Formats: sequence, C-alpha cells, structure tokens
Amino acid sequence: QVELVESGGGLVQAGGSLRLSCAASRSIFSINAMGWFRQSPGKQRELVASITSGGNTNYADSVKGRFTISRDNARNTVYLYLQMNSLKPDDTAVYYCAVKLAWRTDFGSWGQGTRVTVSS
Repeated sequence: QVELVESGGGLVQAGGSLRLSCAASRSIFSINAMGWFRQSPGKQRELVASITSGGNTNYADSVKGRFTISRDNARNTVYLYLQMNSLKPDDTAVYYCAVKLAWRTDFGSWGQGTRVTVSS
C-alpha cells in the first residue's frame, strides 16, 4: 500500500487559484499512474486529472485549460500537484489523490481528501 498525504485545499473566490499537493510514500518505479479525483455532494467521484509514470497526462473536459497536473520524483517519495486556475463554483468538492501501483489495474490507494470551496 501507499501512504498519501494531501494538502492545499481551502476557500477561494471564483476566478482564483489553488495548488493541491500530495506526497506518496513510494518510489516512482513502483507506480503506474497517479491522479486527482473529486467528489461533491450528491455526485459520483470523478477523475479530474491523471499522469502516468511516463509523464502522459489526461484531464476531464471540464478542467482542460484551467488545471495542470505535475509530479516530482524523489528517492522514495513522489510528489503530485494540481495547479487549479480560473476556479469556478462547480469545482467545489473534496479532492483526492490516488495511486495506481505497477502491479494493479486500478487506483487502489487513496488520500484522505482535501476540501476545495469556490465562492461565487
């Protein structure tokens, strides 16, 4: 398993920016992909953005052009970031960092979540 620690959520006005961070206690060599998901009340959890070990990125249509996922690799820790610009009230949700380990086909490790609230 992977320990994931998230930070960076908060309250921001529409049009503002936030940067989410996640520290994963694993070497990049054991990770297939990492991603940010979000869930708002009454809605299913959705993938916001993901990045593979090779650096390929994928974004939900609703955040393309506004959010950027990135990653920094240390020896036994991988840091995942989500830069969120031009935030909208619809972006309000709890955001989760997740990891897909190399030997798994699903995102099986999850952080505790960090809340993002965008006021209009």
